[in-house]
Amino acid sequence: MTTPNRALIVIDAQQEYFDGLLPIQYPARDQSITNIQTAINAAEQAGTPVVLVQHELPAEAPVFGSGSATWQNHPEVAAREDAATMRISKQFSSVFAGTDLQAWLREQGIDTITLVGYMTNNCVIASAAAAEPLGFSVEVLSDATGAIDLTNDAGTAPARQVHETLMALLHSNWAAVTDTATWATALRTGAPLTKSDLITSAAQGRSTR
Repeated sequence: MTTPNRALIVIDAQQEYFDGLLPIQYPARDQSITNIQTAINAAEQAGTPVVLVQHELPAEAPVFGSGSATWQNHPEVAAREDAATMRISKQFSSVFAGTDLQAWLREQGIDTITLVGYMTNNCVIASAAAAEPLGFSVEVLSDATGAIDLTNDAGTAPARQVHETLMALLHSNWAAVTDTATWATALRTGAPLTKSDLITSAAQGRSTR
């Protein structure tokens, strides 16, 4: 297998998920932000590009209002803004929608994107799915992402169930899912990470019944 040419994409590590209306519930947000820092450190040490993405809506919006306190990156990530390889503002769930990220990745010869940040149940899964038809390989760090509790007319799902279900779903088709420590080792050695596939995941799922 060829050595992946990676870029670390830090999605929306913003105060909205800590002090705003969308607090991350699982994994613990203090734990996940620490792992995001670790991933950024590993990328910088390896000379891997780091792209910081911020969701930005009109200033009057209830969440991610441009210039608001909760629109700001978490302080631990904000401290890395000047050193970031690229910064992106987005208005949709996918990091590719309405941005120039795809073109930039092509220019840099990037073939693999590593996703960290928030939320598992929105921007992470949307970005991973959007990468498939574009031909990018995707990695997702399960302990450097996070989900929220959900309740609506269709039902209720606690954050842990949401996160763990989506990690299994991602690994079955769209992304190689791993933890930050394993990814950092792969980054240092240049090793690719493998994902499962839908047929294998389905067969293994049946065997556990």
